[in-house]
Amino acid sequence: MTTQQNNHPVSQKVWFITGSSRGFGKVWTEAVLKRGDKVAATARQLASIAELNEKYGANVLTLELDVTKAEQVKAAVEQAHAHFGRLDIILNNAGYSLVGTIEEASADEIKAMYETNVFGAIAVIQAALPLLRQQGGGHILGTSSNLGHVTLPVIGYYCSTKWAFEAIHESLALEVKAFGIKVTIIEPGAYATEFGSAESLKFAAGLDIYQDFKTQFFDSLRSMERGNPNATPEAIFKVVDAENPPLRINLGSQNLSWTRAAYAERLATWEEWDAVSIAAQGTSK
Repeated sequence: MTTQQNNHPVSQKVWFITGSSRGFGKVWTEAVLKRGDKVAATARQLASIAELNEKYGANVLTLELDVTKAEQVKAAVEQAHAHFGRLDIILNNAGYSLVGTIEEASADEIKAMYETNVFGAIAVIQAALPLLRQQGGGHILGTSSNLGHVTLPVIGYYCSTKWAFEAIHESLALEVKAFGIKVTIIEPGAYATEFGSAESLKFAAGLDIYQDFKTQFFDSLRSMERGNPNATPEAIFKVVDAENPPLRINLGSQNLSWTRAAYAERLATWEEWDAVSIAAQGTSK
């Protein structure tokens, strides 16, 4: 792996990025290419990223990829590795949110979101690991969210995919460390991306009893301060250029205070009920 010198990589890195057509995926793909690295950029519709070929030539390989199709994932990762000769960074970024209360969302809608947000990321990781081991190392990045630690109503199932995503990557980091493979979970807060677009949001059929609650919820979201996604690439570069990158990195100024408050509340509750918990241990015979 390359090292950092004056905040710039010594040599080009090769990235494999999912969800390159919009949101953070688009911002990061362009930023990586602008800094002179190489990218295998993927999207469900190849036309949505075709302009990258004209702008960046041989430094980019555009691939059509639906992460819910494991065989297509495996083929795309192997094609990218063969094309560039190595893959230094695997960036799992594809995902979307399901809007609906716990009662409203259907099992099929929940499963479909997990297929993309969780199983899609797993498919990419499992396809890449043999190649990363073979080349002696690499860095797996996964786009999670501050909602991997805290939750909001109305998008609870989306939050649950990020909690699963966090656990998977934390276990992965321990399992692959001996192979020289690094893992970092990227946790953005609220940003002004296309995440609110029709392609990034799906809506469950609503029940009238939740309408007022959801109206208040969406009103509160509209007043939330959002970061500039174009300010994020430098943080990503600092992570991938670091000799010892963090397991987790927040993006945004509000995440830590929100997470700190959530954990303080949890700890207070556990401590309040600790005598009951200890009593439930019983005594060994």
